[in-house]
Amino acid sequence: MKYLRDKLSVMGESLAGLFFPRLCPACSGVLYGNESILCLKCNCEFPRTGFHLDPANDTARLFWGRVMIKNAASFFFYQKGSRFQNIIHKVKYHNCRHLGMEMGRWYGHELVNTPFCHADLIHPVPLHVRKQRKRGYNQSELIAKGLSESLSLPMETGLVERVMYTDTQTRKSKYERWSNVEGIFRVIHPEKLKNKHVLLVDDVVTTGSTLEACAAPILSVEGTQVSILTLAYAKLW
Repeated sequence: MKYLRDKLSVMGESLAGLFFPRLCPACSGVLYGNESILCLKCNCEFPRTGFHLDPANDTARLFWGRVMIKNAASFFFYQKGSRFQNIIHKVKYHNCRHLGMEMGRWYGHELVNTPFCHADLIHPVPLHVRKQRKRGYNQSELIAKGLSESLSLPMETGLVERVMYTDTQTRKSKYERWSNVEGIFRVIHPEKLKNKHVLLVDDVVTTGSTLEACAAPILSVEGTQVSILTLAYAKLW
């Protein structure tokens, strides 16, 4: 009976794949066999940063002299026009929630036995309630959920809130990005953050202004430490 059930399950998956094929989020090619998140070609060419192996990596350097961050890293390099840009766009704008969690899980597996495992809790960078209502979800929360599962760390939301609605940062200069986010976050449950090491999660880091603005009020709580993880690292050219 078990053999028959397994056979029927495989047949069912094959039939579903015929009408609703799984596609690689980077190149949109069909995923075959054991290919899971990305196709074999995109997996091999995935632009990993390796930042978690270097405490003085480019993401960490963004915060030097600005805010006291314990550790910081990003999973892959974001380059405009690259097919891997599609991953961020699908998670952020196209309601690909499962992809966000899968990417978080994947990154988390690479972070096992690194200092990032020593955090007490994971907290996504919050969206303003108006933006989250419009989008329907917070993409950083999806990534944080995946990280939480693979790192076996609890995830919290709602301990920090975004109190001001701001325009998109995409086309702003470095100074404009900083001034656009100054003072937009506040801690609303300091008692739950006291003496905690918080792993702050976002989708993309460019200048670090949003993450800096979010980390600052957390660090104002007694005994807190903050580390940062992002899915992608993008340079502002």
